[in-house]
Amino acid sequence: MLLARRDLIVAKGRFLLMGTVVALIALLGVLLAGLAAGLVDAGTSGLAALPVTHLAFQPSAEATFSRSFVPADSVDKLRGDDVVETAPLGVALFNAQLERAGARPKVVDVALFGVERESFVAPEPVSGSPLAGSGPAPVVISQELADEGVKVGDQLVVGLDATALNVVGVADAGTYGHVPVAYTDLPTWQQVTPGATTPTGRGLVSAVALRLRPTASPAEVGERAGVEVLTKEQSFDGSPGYVAETATMSLIRGFLLVISALVVAAFFTVWTVQRRDQIGLLKAMGATDRYVVTDALAQVVILLVGATLVGSVLGLLVGTSFPADAPFSLSAASVAGAAGALVLAGLLGSLVAVRRITSVDPLVALGSPR
Repeated sequence: MLLARRDLIVAKGRFLLMGTVVALIALLGVLLAGLAAGLVDAGTSGLAALPVTHLAFQPSAEATFSRSFVPADSVDKLRGDDVVETAPLGVALFNAQLERAGARPKVVDVALFGVERESFVAPEPVSGSPLAGSGPAPVVISQELADEGVKVGDQLVVGLDATALNVVGVADAGTYGHVPVAYTDLPTWQQVTPGATTPTGRGLVSAVALRLRPTASPAEVGERAGVEVLTKEQSFDGSPGYVAETATMSLIRGFLLVISALVVAAFFTVWTVQRRDQIGLLKAMGATDRYVVTDALAQVVILLVGATLVGSVLGLLVGTSFPADAPFSLSAASVAGAAGALVLAGLLGSLVAVRRITSVDPLVALGSPR
């Protein structure tokens, strides 16, 4: 690494410029990773918070709650299956009117989840009262709705029949489709949701929350009940906009990595051409191709790792300054993944330049015609 360290010191201006470019790409990569994670959280955190392993949907509903109505017969069959724990679940989006004594009505968006009051998916409030034991038409709101000004004691009016839901508690319920989640009891949800009640009076649900035993086969459980059983993560695909958002962010991050590889490849290719005489002299003095290539790769690694570390730290600092309503979320794993992908892309791009090193003729350093 003698030559690598010498070049970094002597040509510090060039490497500083290149390092700045890589650091800016790393900063953008971290910000994109945070935005991608934030969009996923905003679209699916309500589902991710459910204490379930699987969800059962109407066949061919493609994990979309608005397309799925599971009949009571299927729910009964799932309840009778000894390899699964079940809890009916209703999910629907509403424009609710917030009503409070002495204040003007306000419209808020709500992803209303209907659950049985004593079921394992009923939320545990961090303040206020749970659904169990509450009066008629209770609703436990998410912290996101509380941040919009909804309080315990308020009423949310939803549905075509203007049913008033009484806010009894606040829970860490998250969001679904970028809309804050609120939980009510299942009969109330079926009352306010169009199409959730059959002419015979038996209520339908959007899906069934499941806890499968490790030895249970999801496909067999679904076949016995006439439903499609998906993992909780697979059900994210049905969240409004989830697939399009994740695909778009993945494409943007992929293009960023390609650009990074091209930038690093171009820089080190030009640098290798300018150092041709130096490399030829080393070979004339007995340096092997392996030695010269290792030295060049060490130079690439030092530059990439150092600049990526600086850019990632800057990305974290910029990300923490985003407004609270921006869909931005970062974890150690996402930062490490973005930084690692950038370093790997840069190393792959540098192989173009490293390949040229092996073709340098030692006679060049001895003054022979090129």
